[in-house]
Amino acid sequence: MDYRIVTDGSCDLPPELCREKDIGVVPFYVSFGSEDYQKEIVDMPIRTFYDQMVADPTTFPKSSMPSVQDYADVFKPIVAEGKAIICICITTKFSGSYQSAMNAKEMLMESYPDARITVMDSTINTVLQGIFVLEAVRMYEAGLPYEKVIEELEAIKDTGRIFFTVGNIDYLKHGGRIGKLAGLAGSMLGIRPLITMKEGEIFSSGLARSRRKSLEKVYELLWQYLQEVHAKPDEYVICVGYGYDIEEGEAFRSEAVAFLNAKGYAVADSDIRKYQIGATISVHTGPYPLGFGVLRKSML
Repeated sequence: MDYRIVTDGSCDLPPELCREKDIGVVPFYVSFGSEDYQKEIVDMPIRTFYDQMVADPTTFPKSSMPSVQDYADVFKPIVAEGKAIICICITTKFSGSYQSAMNAKEMLMESYPDARITVMDSTINTVLQGIFVLEAVRMYEAGLPYEKVIEELEAIKDTGRIFFTVGNIDYLKHGGRIGKLAGLAGSMLGIRPLITMKEGEIFSSGLARSRRKSLEKVYELLWQYLQEVHAKPDEYVICVGYGYDIEEGEAFRSEAVAFLNAKGYAVADSDIRKYQIGATISVHTGPYPLGFGVLRKSML
């Protein structure tokens, strides 16, 4: 049975890569200080979004999930071709995107009762969701059948972790995420939080007194996890997620490679992917998120 991979805009994969890999993407919506929402990437390129955030730091952007119709518009042409769908959605702890996809599935099943559509709560988001989607694509390209790909995705999703920091906590406060991070609400001026995401939720992993110190601690969080799971370089995917500052993202990756090699974990720059964090997540992090997504590869 032929099938396609679909995901929502939280995956933060470059549009050209999604086209190359034939990944269907259902965008989120973003808005700056009004109810005029625009589709991320489609109507609001990520660079434009970040430029606006940096130019006007007092206006906090908002995001809105894809509608049922948005999903139906992507699903229907695939189903009409007789293909099955694996749809990978952002964690349900952050968004109702999964429910929109489920409702679209139910709607289409009325006209296409034999359609096979699997909607999956990835329990992750941003660049980690992106590498999870790419694992699905890798299995598809290797010729794995539909059911086996779903089985493998379910087996690896709980191995996903995000370790990151942000420029300040203002956006976390405004977006209502600060309550999830015990100990940060009364943070002093200049404090940088360290945040871990696992099993669909975010958790505080400490504080640092400067950007430099926070990045060093993010490296340590990654290394602790790799040790904890007895990771080998050929068994895990590591990805850098960065925000507005492209040069900082590249330097962060290069330093991560040096850090890991010094620990005896042999990787090259090309082994660590690097993707820009999109609007869906940066409305909560601000323009300067920086960190890692890490995931165990599927067992092909």
